[in-house]
Amino acid sequence: MSNEAVKALDARPYLQVEALGKRYPGADESVFEHVNFQIRRGEFVCIIGHSGCGKTTILNALAGLEHASEGHVFMDGREVSAPGLERGVVFQGHALMPWLTVRQNIAFAVRSKWPGWSRQQVREQVERYVQLVGLGQAIDKKPSQLSGGMKQRVGIARAFAIEPKMLLLDEPFGALDALTRGTIQDELLRICAQTQQTVFMITHDVDEAILLADKILLMSNGPRARIAEIVVNTLPRSRTRAGLHHDPLYYPLRNHLVDFLVDRAKDLSHGRAPAQPPEVHPGLLAA
Repeated sequence: MSNEAVKALDARPYLQVEALGKRYPGADESVFEHVNFQIRRGEFVCIIGHSGCGKTTILNALAGLEHASEGHVFMDGREVSAPGLERGVVFQGHALMPWLTVRQNIAFAVRSKWPGWSRQQVREQVERYVQLVGLGQAIDKKPSQLSGGMKQRVGIARAFAIEPKMLLLDEPFGALDALTRGTIQDELLRICAQTQQTVFMITHDVDEAILLADKILLMSNGPRARIAEIVVNTLPRSRTRAGLHHDPLYYPLRNHLVDFLVDRAKDLSHGRAPAQPPEVHPGLLAA
């Protein structure tokens, strides 16, 4: 493949969401409508919005776990219509099988992806990703012997171990204490930097979105929610939790996100604003 062809492949959207909407049977209004966005290969995208705006339903549609009422989701040029191992999902609950050890939980996923692999291949793949999340000493423990943060690390290791083309995260750190949450955020940043992983993540935490995301999608309140703004994070990609608040771009960006959630999200809800493409703002110029 020529260099020009490779550049063209990298430039096209890896994930394309077109006019997505969801209305449940018997409901008077849609949960969300006219949802459009793109994600490029290797991009980390966070979506923020108040409860009830349909964030998890959108993620489930990307995962193929739920069908939207209207619109389409395309990944790598193919329409998403069912679950697939090219998409790894991590939920807020760890969803580990309690009767299996860490090793066995991850091995189950690896064998599902590569049923023809030998025991040695499975073992090496499992151990690689267990080490990557810093759980080498706990590899033969069962979930009941692990802390909440350790269980979430196992869930992340399991998702990465199947080497998905895209990782979908539904508030995976929401139930964790601040210290554990920060530690796992650092692990996730490190792993994504190593693997160039494409990520779509739901969060309610503005600071988490600023730390992790290349792009932040802001949803208006439901019903009839929509993506009102797409904010490009212009802070350097090498950002760290410790240094984030020292960056002069941090507070203008944070204030813009908080202002949207506190005031503008409700002003754009219930069909008060006409359906239109979301505004795209480069970082602190968003105001």
